[in-house]
Amino acid sequence: MNTPAFARPLDLGPVRLRNRFVSAPMERNYCAADGTMTDEYIAYLEQRAAGGAALVFTEAAYVRADGKGRIRQMGVDDDDRIPGIARMAGAVHAYGALVGVELNHGGRTAQGAVSGFVPVAPTPIPCMVVGGEMPEQLDDDDIEHIIECFGEAAARCAQAGVDVLSLHGGHGYLIHQFLSPAYNKRDDKWADPTLFVNRVIDAVRTAAPDLALGIRFSAFEGVEGGLDADTTRARLDAIDTRRLDFLDVSAGNYEAGQWIIQPGEWARGLLAPYAEQYTRDFDIPVGVAGRISTPESAEEIIVSGQADFVSMARTLHADPDFPNRAIAGTRYRPCIACNYCIDSLAAGAVPCSVNPWVGRELDQPTAPAGVPARVVVIGGGPAGLSVARELAVAGHQVDVYDERDGLGGDFALASDLHEYPEYGRIVDWYLAELAELPVTCHTGVTVDAQTLAALDFDAIVLATGGRGPVLDVPGLDSRRVRDVREFLCSGDPAPEAITIFGADREAAAVADDLLQRGTTVVMIGPQETIAHDVGRRAKIVLLPRLDAAEHFTAHLSSTIARIETDRVVISTNGEQRTVDAPGELLVSQGIEPRADLLADLRRFAPRLGVYSVGDASGDGGSIHAANVTAADVAVRITAEAARATTRMEVSA
Repeated sequence: MNTPAFARPLDLGPVRLRNRFVSAPMERNYCAADGTMTDEYIAYLEQRAAGGAALVFTEAAYVRADGKGRIRQMGVDDDDRIPGIARMAGAVHAYGALVGVELNHGGRTAQGAVSGFVPVAPTPIPCMVVGGEMPEQLDDDDIEHIIECFGEAAARCAQAGVDVLSLHGGHGYLIHQFLSPAYNKRDDKWADPTLFVNRVIDAVRTAAPDLALGIRFSAFEGVEGGLDADTTRARLDAIDTRRLDFLDVSAGNYEAGQWIIQPGEWARGLLAPYAEQYTRDFDIPVGVAGRISTPESAEEIIVSGQADFVSMARTLHADPDFPNRAIAGTRYRPCIACNYCIDSLAAGAVPCSVNPWVGRELDQPTAPAGVPARVVVIGGGPAGLSVARELAVAGHQVDVYDERDGLGGDFALASDLHEYPEYGRIVDWYLAELAELPVTCHTGVTVDAQTLAALDFDAIVLATGGRGPVLDVPGLDSRRVRDVREFLCSGDPAPEAITIFGADREAAAVADDLLQRGTTVVMIGPQETIAHDVGRRAKIVLLPRLDAAEHFTAHLSSTIARIETDRVVISTNGEQRTVDAPGELLVSQGIEPRADLLADLRRFAPRLGVYSVGDASGDGGSIHAANVTAADVAVRITAEAARATTRMEVSA
């Protein structure tokens, strides 16, 4: 068989990549508050190295304290950081991967609430996306000092055993700000857009001459007055690329964040065509990022000559073993491009919706259960499938029961919506995993406590999900009223018109999908904004599309006071009025746990206990929360089985 193009080695200046998969710089908030490397972060990076990535980058690491943009961002601004970076480098090298650090200064995107300093920039233009603090304009001395800081940071990395350095020249950070006509309005020598980056290249090359050095840049910014593709190319032609070993192509800035981290409804590998000219015209290797989430898309990009390597962030975040699995042609855990990871950055450590062990690698079980048990899982939604898989991987025998004819629960329903085309991939992955594990699935079967008691399982896990609350509004009998999940489960065709009571995540996704199918949609929600329970990046494309939709009307901060045949009376800030509300009324007012079985099951007291996960436990709301709860319950059952056996042995 021919070796896939992505499995072939590649030279980046003085170093050789063992394959073409690069674990891209990705902000994770895993460091200590002062920017020092932690054991948790080392374990995370170590697992990506073990998974087969050729080059494992940390993240955009700040070279000076006022360039810090995240509360637990990695720092390379002080010699105290060197021991932690060295420990990390040793751990990654042990698995045959190279170590990369991306040098950065946040400029106008850094905020005083995080860094403790007033932000600085080429021109005092605030970044409203992250808080809007007015930056101070850099003077000559300060610019020279930041250039020195880049060089000093490079020297620290070299001392710590780092192999590759990348300058972050994209995504709206300081180097990019000097390059961009939207953010560099100077009239002195620093008005030259490439002077700053060329000086930084010189400083880093001088300080760390033996390390491979490249630059990541945005092929375009995606904002009015910013860098377009042609202007960016002109900038790259003026950059001293003769002193670089690679280019890495991305896109966007903070004001166009959808281009930095793209939504799942956009095409895979969408930035590869922008990288092609650089691969063709520059005599150094070129990488590209942007929704490269399958082996097929990676292979096509490299074989077609659009890029020499692929920079993968979310894909390896979801499955650190993706490179090894891709090369071997085996199944991998897919990223569903939900952007829960990036939307969690402001709050702290970055998790993953589909992988409950991301950021918790030190707690992840590595050995099978010493005492296998028989466990029944009631419900085949994401939480049920997740706990079943975790239990089976540990060596337990698992039976899954679901009253529906298929598995996947409400998540499988969501995967049919326009906004979530990648969601079905994780359901398919679970089903394929369970088919090869000691798991028996029973669909179209409703079970009760007596049935389960007769089957004599060691532990029972309730994963029955939730149901919408009962609506108590005058006029309910005047038209058809259904919960939004009931509507999706029915498979009914898109109606001519529909009214949705609710403006949450589910309501927004269903409204968007129906609008794509030609339905007129009226939304009435008590929320002040649409999809208030969704992070900014996850709805950055959705909300403008809803706003521009011709057949969409939204009444926010409103509740329904009375239902009529094709109208409703709504109350907005205490004032009532009648509005058109055509078609069926769908209700999207959250969910309540379906835990009816819980008390009965506990009365039977299986020897290893009864547990609930996901929406059934009230710990749903996101697939991430459901998966984490499921993983932890599996660990608890394994531990309880071991304890129960020990107690029996002691009693004997």
